Amino acid sequence: MKIFENKKLERDTFRKLRDGISFKQRENVEKNVRFFVDSFVKGCKDIGYIAIYWPLKNEVDIRSLKKKFTLALPRCKGKKELLFYPWDEKPLTKDSEGILSPNNSSPLSHLQISMILVPCLSVDKNLTRLGYGGGYFDKLRGDNDWRNVPCIGVLTSNCVSPIPLTRAKWDIPLSGFITEKEIFV
Repeated sequence: MKIFENKKLERDTFRKLRDGISFKQRENVEKNVRFFVDSFVKGCKDIGYIAIYWPLKNEVDIRSLKKKFTLALPRCKGKKELLFYPWDEKPLTKDSEGILSPNNSSPLSHLQISMILVPCLSVDKNLTRLGYGGGYFDKLRGDNDWRNVPCIGVLTSNCVSPIPLTRAKWDIPLSGFITEKEIFV
């Protein structure tokens, strides 16, 4: 049980840090995300969907990417299943976790997603991500096909842990992370 206790303490610590960030910090993270995605897309000849997230309280809002890129949003289903759907003009509905998401008929495959941008409460320099503890992203990335899709964390620099975070056997490291101060990919 030590892993769960440690992760709870880490979540409490980094949630407080994240809740104290300024609008300007979040805005600067968003600028770095746009810069990175622009660079990434220029380096790809066949770009698919960029998968993002619907922001929850005090998470960096990167939905402005929709103005320039074809985006996908996740939809949580039962048994910790996470699927991505195209973010089109149809109204969004709440998923099993109460988060707004598309409810299209066909989920996208790993072959249709060029990159996944995920919110983080924290990340360390080993690229261990601390999320809310639902396990959705780790379960998705437990599949080798999905693990090959670049998965980049999005957070502010005050939430980058200077020491290694608690890592469970099911935690899958990210491909990198983006803050207002650095693009670590």
